[in-house]
Amino acid sequence: MRQDHAGGQVVTGPYEFPGGPRFHVTDPSGNELGAWAERQDRWLRQYVPMAGRGLDAEGWIAREGALSRVPAAFAGVVDAARARTAESFDGGRLHSAYIYGSIPRGTATLGVSDLDLLLALRTEPTEADRAAATRIEQDLDRSFPQIDGVGILLFSARTLLSELERHDLGFFVACLCTPLLGDDLADQLPRYRPTPLLARETNGDLSLALPGWRHQAAEADTDQQRKALTRLVARRIVRTGFTLIMPRWGGWTSDLTESAEAFGLHYPERAGQMRRAAVVGREPSPAPGVLGELIDDLGPWLAAEYVAVHGEKAARP
Repeated sequence: MRQDHAGGQVVTGPYEFPGGPRFHVTDPSGNELGAWAERQDRWLRQYVPMAGRGLDAEGWIAREGALSRVPAAFAGVVDAARARTAESFDGGRLHSAYIYGSIPRGTATLGVSDLDLLLALRTEPTEADRAAATRIEQDLDRSFPQIDGVGILLFSARTLLSELERHDLGFFVACLCTPLLGDDLADQLPRYRPTPLLARETNGDLSLALPGWRHQAAEADTDQQRKALTRLVARRIVRTGFTLIMPRWGGWTSDLTESAEAFGLHYPERAGQMRRAAVVGREPSPAPGVLGELIDDLGPWLAAEYVAVHGEKAARP
């Protein structure tokens, strides 16, 4: 039975039941159905949550960051980010602000890690908002040698809470972002499990990114540009490789090394390439051959395999 391919989602279980494990799914109309399978059912075994793999005691994906986990060396950076955001976006414009990435996960490296922020605005972002965000990025990057770059994402709260983004940006806010200012949008979002639906909607559009990366690679004429692009591409490919196997792995991680190792368990013939991608995702190389392997070999294969396994991500307007 492939309820995931029909647009359904596992919502309970699997759990022991006379005759074989039982689980509950919702169909595309929202009806909850119960199903059971004999113990040898391979598909069912793929969805058993694994304790300690980024899940809480009930099998939901746990929020991975917290302000209490911010390393002491980065505390001033986070405080400054909060203050500059509040100064640039008043309460009438800003709904809430979040920090994500290695700093709130507590794994940041001095002078290497960047600072990542997401701002949820009360209406759609304007050019003035983007200009203000750029000023914050530049100011923080200049002021703090602890970080290597700042990135700020801008979205409206309405977009983040929309049905279309429920299993992409909604999941991102609820599970991967740590509240910094304002009311937490996670309170208005569901909880998430490592399902095929989540896999499809987070990274089922890798093929759309490949042409743009090839164009950027052709235009890059400095080592710094090639390193920045290699880092971006490698991280996206490793995380896509992980979400490809996430439902079978039965959990969540944002760690690049762990992601590559989990992927390699299911695709040993591509394990070496994914491990190399994880390495350059942390320590990018300007060598053209490194980027070429990502965008001309591993990337296209991964995009095709992803669609074959999970289907294409829902189209965006």
